[in-house]
This record gives sequence, C-alpha cells and structure tokens, in this order.
Amino acid sequence: MPLRRNPTLRQRRLGTELRKMREQAGLGGSQLARALGLNPTQVTQMESAKIGVSAARLRTVAAACSCANQPLIDALADMAVERNKGWWEEYRGVLPTDFLEVAEMEAHAYKLYTWATTYIPGLQQTGSYASAVFARITPPLPRHDIAVRTEFRVQRQHVVRSGRTPYVSFIHEAALRMQFGGPRVLADQLDSLIEDSEKQAISVRVVPFDMDTFPGAGENIMFSEGRVPELATLQMDTAQGVLFFDSPADLASHRATFSRLDSIALSEDESREFVRTLSGEMKGKYE
Repeated sequence: MPLRRNPTLRQRRLGTELRKMREQAGLGGSQLARALGLNPTQVTQMESAKIGVSAARLRTVAAACSCANQPLIDALADMAVERNKGWWEEYRGVLPTDFLEVAEMEAHAYKLYTWATTYIPGLQQTGSYASAVFARITPPLPRHDIAVRTEFRVQRQHVVRSGRTPYVSFIHEAALRMQFGGPRVLADQLDSLIEDSEKQAISVRVVPFDMDTFPGAGENIMFSEGRVPELATLQMDTAQGVLFFDSPADLASHRATFSRLDSIALSEDESREFVRTLSGEMKGKYE
C-alpha cells in the first residue's frame, strides 16, 4: 500500500489519538509493534497517518493498550472507515490546505462555538464582507483568488444555516464595529447577523466594550465538539495561518473560556438589539 502524501485533518487526528492511546499505556512504538505482530515502522506510519488503519486493527490496538474508553474507541473506529469525500475536496489544489481543513472540521462537528474579536466569524460573513476581508491582505490577492475564497467561505456556512449543526457565536463589540468595505457593507453584514440570530440552531451573543474582562486570547477561535469530548478540536486564526489544537490541556482551557463567555455576554435578545442599534448607526452614515 503506497504511503499517503498529504493526510487529511481527520486522518492525522486518528493517528494522533492512536499515539496518545499508546503513550497513555506506557508503551513504546517497538513494544506495541511486537504486540501487534508489526514492525516499528508500521506503527510510526499509522500514528503519522501515512498509512490507514482498519476498524478491526484499531480495536486491536486499543486492546493492546488496555484502553477501556469504549465510546472513544467506537468513535475512532468510525473515523477509520470514513471513505466519503467532502465538498471541499473540489477546491484541493485551488485553495490553501488550511481552508479545506477548516471546512472538514466543521463538517464533522457535533456543535460549534466561535469567539470573534477582530472580524465577523467566517461562518456568518456575507459575500461582500468576506470579499472585503480578503481584499485587505498584503500583498494583494488577484481578483480571481478573492472570488474563489469568498465562494468557498459562503459555501462553508451551509453547515450551520441548514440547522444541522448547533452553533454558538460570541462576538466582541470591536468585531461588530470593524469596517471592511465601508459602512454599507457593514450594515448589510449586521443585518445578516440579526437574521442568523433568529434561526433556531444559531445563537449570537455579544460581548460589549463595557464588560470588565476579556476572556481568552485576542485571536478569532473556533471550538468544534466531537462525537466524544476527547475528539474536540480548537482552531485559531493567526497572521501566519490556521492552527489546530487537540491536547487535553488546550481543550480544557478553551472550554473554560467559552464557559466564561457564556456568563458575561449579553443574552440572545439583548445581543440582537445591540446589533440592530449598530446597524442603524452604520446606515446613518450613508442614508
């Protein structure tokens, strides 16, 4: 079987969880290889997602590692047999891999949370707002690249606007006021946020300037809950690109961040009125 050249985010995560399972059992790669009747190179390749692992082999690994977390084992076994390609694969070779991996994470989420501090979350951006966000990049992107990135971002939104995946969006007032494309674009974006807030599966919560705290770091982040708590993923936007985190410490820290946000943010109704007021202010700049 040829080695995978570019394992997907899910394939890499499966390998990571196999490595965690082995390390928690106190086994070295060579020890696990002997228990499975493999050579150590094969164990390394499984854990780096360079080769696949069947559901049966995964359960054998779990038994060898004395893992008794059956819900986790079952979830990983289902990941091992995934074969369907998502819609984002149509963009492979067209867009940076970061874009595809974010969409892959969202598509497999059981619930999504975002904390936006500098701009409206990508899952809620209008086409005009998204285009303006991409247009600000230095050096400037070609017009065609901006169009493709915008199209991709809007297509990503189906996962939450369809109601299939519950979504909680925490947005700082700074992100609500930051203009990309001018006041008309922002006013339309704020009106779109109000529409989102009225959907049953979407919760929009505002953190205004006058709150006496600022939970977490300053980057926009997304938290994806998995089928089991251990399979959650944190995604962070940075100037250097997208970062993914899945260590227990990172997951626990950001669960605490979102719990804190839930306690300080305005209610859904208060948030809706807050956004409506800001939209009126923006409209007053061009009407």
